[in-house]
Amino acid sequence: MILNKFSTACIAVLFTVSISAQRRQAEPVLTKVSNKDVVQSVFPDATKVEKVDDYWFRIVNDKNKVFGYAMTSTEYCKDVIGYNNTTPIMVVTDKKFTIKKIALLSHYETLSYIRRLEKMGFFSNWDNIKLSKVPTIKPDGYTGATKTAKAVEKNLNFLVENGSKTLPK
Repeated sequence: MILNKFSTACIAVLFTVSISAQRRQAEPVLTKVSNKDVVQSVFPDATKVEKVDDYWFRIVNDKNKVFGYAMTSTEYCKDVIGYNNTTPIMVVTDKKFTIKKIALLSHYETLSYIRRLEKMGFFSNWDNIKLSKVPTIKPDGYTGATKTAKAVEKNLNFLVENGSKTLPK
């Protein structure tokens, strides 16, 4: 009887360890993020995003009224890896190049960690900051999602450094 209970306990422990190992080794899942949704979360009346140059896009409505500008790191930062894969971002600014939003685009990062970064205000660290001031901002801690946060910062720094050289008019 004691041996039988011991065997059952051992099987339960092995099953738990096996399930836990499977969870850790699960393939990352793509979280799709719509560029349009990101832009419209800042400028709800925006209907078009027009390419200006290598880095910049103009955000306009159907009457070509300019609301602001955006940059994405999708094509440029393919070597910047977060925890699971690339971490492309979009930076949305107003017409005076003040950041209105930084958003992670389609990615393979763990959603619970992204939500934690959002809840901690990580992405809003740069809200209402001029592009020229971005290098001076040092975000508060981001416990538990360090690789992802550092990758987002690298994407942002790349875009600011390169996009600032050719600001749209």
